[in-house]
Amino acid sequence: MTTKPSPAPPFGRALCAMITPFTEAGALDLDGAQRLAAWLVDEGCDGLVLSGTTGESPTTTNAEKSELVRAVREAVQGRASVVAGVGTFDTRHTVELALAAEKAGADGLLVVAPYYSRPPQDAVEAHFREVADAAGLPLALYDIPARTGTRIEPETLIRLAEHPRIVAVKDCSYDFLGAQKVLARTELAYYAGCDEHNLALYAVGGAGYISTVANVVPARMRAVLDVFEAGDTPVAARLQQRATPLIESMMSAGLPGTVTAKALLNELGLPAGPVRAPLRPADREAVDRLLAVYQEFVTG
Repeated sequence: MTTKPSPAPPFGRALCAMITPFTEAGALDLDGAQRLAAWLVDEGCDGLVLSGTTGESPTTTNAEKSELVRAVREAVQGRASVVAGVGTFDTRHTVELALAAEKAGADGLLVVAPYYSRPPQDAVEAHFREVADAAGLPLALYDIPARTGTRIEPETLIRLAEHPRIVAVKDCSYDFLGAQKVLARTELAYYAGCDEHNLALYAVGGAGYISTVANVVPARMRAVLDVFEAGDTPVAARLQQRATPLIESMMSAGLPGTVTAKALLNELGLPAGPVRAPLRPADREAVDRLLAVYQEFVTG
């Protein structure tokens, strides 16, 4: 029995959900964004996702989002895909952002489920179809019900997979069975959106990850997939397990991943800057805890 080879992931395998650097005065730091983007690609990222959750998209303006795409595209010079987060709770606004991102040079769009208004599944489906019809770029649908209040149900994803420009999912549903159902019935590229699932989802046919933790350890996050791809599952598992304390400290210790990623990047001398309100920076005690876990991981 022969099996059909899996198609190449549409945006790469190892994607970073990149933070948005700001100056100390709180302005968009385009020079910093270019330096960080170039470093992330040099360290193994083959895709960068801008203006997502980690990129503080609710607090950046339409113009800033487009400027960020243009700057990062210039910095990576075709060495990595540039995926622009354009999702909002307003379909018309989402379409406007999608068209602006396309004009700015994005390679793809990340579109989150409409939040706050909690539309039913037929409305969620119509929302995504309208965005996909309006823009000429491939879409990754972002399923993160803990933040949006609205799930993109597996059956909805299966129907949406019929659209030629809906090609991927960033999965933060914590529904591993649901993800496998969609993988079995569609050709959607599934990206782990929660770092603890990177290897597990990849092992059952996922495309890779869109990682917050990759902001600070991009090469080590990629190594998990590379080793698995080379056929050494036990070593890949050990690498994933070794990353668990850092993943927990950055993502599940009471502070948002944006805050912890920026705290570590600032300590490492890489572009980050402050977070925008209503987020608040990590205090010194939290930063020291993060640094201790990070140092143990990178030197262990």
